[in-house]
Amino acid sequence: MFRHTSSDSADSYYGRLYPGHIPTTVIQKALLAVGSGVAALQNPYRHDMVAVLGETTGHQALINLRNRMRNDPEGDIILTERPRIRLSTLDLNKMASLPDGSFGREYLRFLEDNKVTPDTRADVKFVDNEELAYVMQRYREVHDLLHTILGMPTNMLGEVVVKWFEAAQTGLPMCVLGAALGPLRLNASRLQSLFTSVGPWALHSGRQARCVLSVFYERRWEQSLEDLREELHIQPPPLLTAASP
Repeated sequence: MFRHTSSDSADSYYGRLYPGHIPTTVIQKALLAVGSGVAALQNPYRHDMVAVLGETTGHQALINLRNRMRNDPEGDIILTERPRIRLSTLDLNKMASLPDGSFGREYLRFLEDNKVTPDTRADVKFVDNEELAYVMQRYREVHDLLHTILGMPTNMLGEVVVKWFEAAQTGLPMCVLGAALGPLRLNASRLQSLFTSVGPWALHSGRQARCVLSVFYERRWEQSLEDLREELHIQPPPLLTAASP
């Protein structure tokens, strides 16, 4: 997706920096940000609108993340090789054969239990830098891995907890906004769990953890989830109460 080819030269002539890129002015980005922000607030499950909001507001945060990756040996390899987390790149049979507790087996379990697939992550369109576009794409494709690492389900509480972690870890305005407004959609029991238990844990973990985009997860499937958390400086998650959605 993010490699320049001979045909890319023609695209670049028309302002396209990578396949699928849509050039936009500052004013157009502002309008897209406002429109997508309103739509995302009305329906947080509109992942297309959340994606547009992230791309049109995250330029400086993406630069910071890219620099953190460049300064990490493993992150630098990722920026060079540009791996993608897609069904076409995953060996699901091998992952299914891994022992319980391994990162790959637990990630596959997460996908199966929540009936989700990495292929639902939209391609980047509005980031006007080819390398930063890959950083945003990597962030999106790592999101479900974070659910596995953090031990969070895909219900509203789990999504808010992951957003609190991502806000502290990435500084992306989209994540900060989601972290701030997500609690408004929680009931009283889940709010109590968020503010007294899993929320502070997520913020602390996000601040102290190694840059989660600088890990070559595709080479870590056989590693135990416990060891991976320890390497990332993430403590095991607090237990979630069985509150209603």
